[in-house]
Amino acid sequence: MKRQIMGTMVDSQASVTFGVFTPFAGDKLLSEATRQLALSYISGEIGRSVKPAAFALDPEFLESKPTPNRHYAEAVRRIAAKAPLRILPGERLVGAATLSEAAQHMTPLTPFRSISHTTLGFEKALRIGYCGIRKQIDERLQRGGLDTDGVDLLETMWTCIEAAGIWHSRYLAAIDRLICEADVRDRDHWETVRAGLCAVPERPPSNFREAVQALWFLWSFQRLCGNWSGIGRIDKMLGPYLERDLETGIITRDEARELLAHFWIKGCEWTTGGGHGMADGPNTGDAQYYQNIVLAGVDEQGEPVLNSVTDLVLDVVEELHISDFPIAVRLSSQTPERLLRRVAAIQRLGGGIIAVYNDDRIIPNLVNFGYPLDEARNYANDGCWEVLVPGKTSFGYQPFDALLLLQEVLGLSVTEPVTRHEKVECDEWKTHQPQSGIAARFPDFESLYTAFRERLSATVEVLLDSDPFHELPCPLLSLLVDDCIERGRAYTQGGPSYTVRSPHAGGLADVVNSLLVIRRLVYEKQEISLDELVGILKSDWKDQEPLRLRIQRDFEFFGNDSAEVDTLMQRVFNDYTGMAGATRERHGALRPAGISTFGREVSAYLAHRTATAAGNRKGAILAANFSPSPGTDKRGPTSVIRSHCAVDFGRLPCGTALDLSILPQCLKGETGLQALVGLMRTFVRLGGIFMQIDVVDRDLLRDARERPEKYPNLSVRVSGWSARFATLARDWQDMIINRTEHG
Repeated sequence: MKRQIMGTMVDSQASVTFGVFTPFAGDKLLSEATRQLALSYISGEIGRSVKPAAFALDPEFLESKPTPNRHYAEAVRRIAAKAPLRILPGERLVGAATLSEAAQHMTPLTPFRSISHTTLGFEKALRIGYCGIRKQIDERLQRGGLDTDGVDLLETMWTCIEAAGIWHSRYLAAIDRLICEADVRDRDHWETVRAGLCAVPERPPSNFREAVQALWFLWSFQRLCGNWSGIGRIDKMLGPYLERDLETGIITRDEARELLAHFWIKGCEWTTGGGHGMADGPNTGDAQYYQNIVLAGVDEQGEPVLNSVTDLVLDVVEELHISDFPIAVRLSSQTPERLLRRVAAIQRLGGGIIAVYNDDRIIPNLVNFGYPLDEARNYANDGCWEVLVPGKTSFGYQPFDALLLLQEVLGLSVTEPVTRHEKVECDEWKTHQPQSGIAARFPDFESLYTAFRERLSATVEVLLDSDPFHELPCPLLSLLVDDCIERGRAYTQGGPSYTVRSPHAGGLADVVNSLLVIRRLVYEKQEISLDELVGILKSDWKDQEPLRLRIQRDFEFFGNDSAEVDTLMQRVFNDYTGMAGATRERHGALRPAGISTFGREVSAYLAHRTATAAGNRKGAILAANFSPSPGTDKRGPTSVIRSHCAVDFGRLPCGTALDLSILPQCLKGETGLQALVGLMRTFVRLGGIFMQIDVVDRDLLRDARERPEKYPNLSVRVSGWSARFATLARDWQDMIINRTEHG
């Protein structure tokens, strides 16, 4: 049997089976109706109802050859007028992204890719409403001084606000129909929902219910039109509304918790519950839509952000265990014990839903890079983990594989490089490379390291010199980014207060591990010549298994709090960050350095890497982000943190991530809770930036890989996001399984 819900077909008899994995792990604070609604979403019942647009733009309009902005804006207007609505029985919030093109990172009805890796200015939009943004557009147009492109952008921004109003009116009309058709009890429910939506987001919200609905409606309309924005600092945005309402008795904590739970549940609307998500196939998982949440920290004046919304969000996450909104909690040396314990209690449930930032490191980094203190204090992320100023920043990062560069210096064969920038540099490098006699070129370690450093410098220079702008139209998204209206320039064309294009190195742990082995075996002990070692690596360690195993057994690699390897890492890190840090801004874009892989150690770099001097065979999945290579960190999580933090992260304004995996049985009881709290305090004290912890058993993961139907809501932290394990591709699953388990 299928039921029609405001234009969307939903299977009302879809079975929800979770096997041995318990989907809801926390105390039962939410109503049974809310828990059942959560089941219908995370099972994929709702996501499977999302379909391509069954309507199109007028051919005559397209034949008129509109500007890209007008093409985009007309598509937004058409989407607002024609996209199926979805209102489910009992939902406390309305608004839904019902077009599958949007979930595939496209703007529906257009050939245009949409935008992600950003967090929009929802806080300002709540404060002034669409009416305030419309006033800004009017004032800027009346003031004049804009060129043709600027006028075109602002006029199409106006069209996008009108479209948002059309979508809003359709939902109000749909709720009115439900009120007319409902019995007394349901009528009260729908009248409450209507009251929460009626004035917002056109006008600023006046209470918590309106604020939650307004935030959802602002975010959901961007999502319906294809844009994947992070949410940002939800407790900072919504906390003041709730505190006032609690004080005056307008709402209870239980009612507020239910509203936030529905926000979380509706964020699962693109979950399909199958073998892959709608976005990128079965690679990065069903929940990867860059919709991160940031909690706690301080406000622009340096006052703590820790309120009832902070607590209630953690209640919801603990109970429903929904990973679609990954959370990053901002910690510092001043973080109260109760928040640390709460975070630890949820972390040890598994799923990698909560990661942590270190304000004591990040805020000074941003100030030293040149951001005003108030903006640095208000940092969030780009929907993943890279830090930025929300609502003011056009963000992009430029990844490259440092291990590939070392391979090229050693004369190891490479196929096509990973990025366009790498291809330009690699082609030039290979043209001048001799085909043999590597040892003669590098008579000592310093000459080898100098060649690597030069190769690294050339790559960084290409990235720093890249054009930061492109022609992708985005007037809807530009509405919620400061200075786009004032400058008459879009998000992609220099409109925001800050345009950031950040070089991101990957594979540094593997570079350092390889250099360590080469320095000791080739140059210090002279057990093997460099030519011989390179030959062994080209053969993928053929007939050299005893040597390979000895290297892996006897060397203390990065992640073991070893002074020798940590000092070598400091050298590589300082060289890279020195190269990038020499250029703060170029071609109108800020260029803060970062370190990441974001899964590229599986999806992009793996095919181009040879065997390594550290004993890895070709095809091995190596280090993620700025973490140790799997299996090399043998001395426990505290040693990993010490090695990770042995570098000066003050040189890394865009940040990096440490990934840890800890066995659940080691975190039981009060002792286990205190162990996690201690790890977080150590990370903050030693100056880390961002840490994500997975608490999961490898045997459970192996079972989930073979029998995914038993574990549809088993979540793991991948990189800056969490994903349902069953929706990851096999090689991504292997990457998670192969992480070192710390006891």
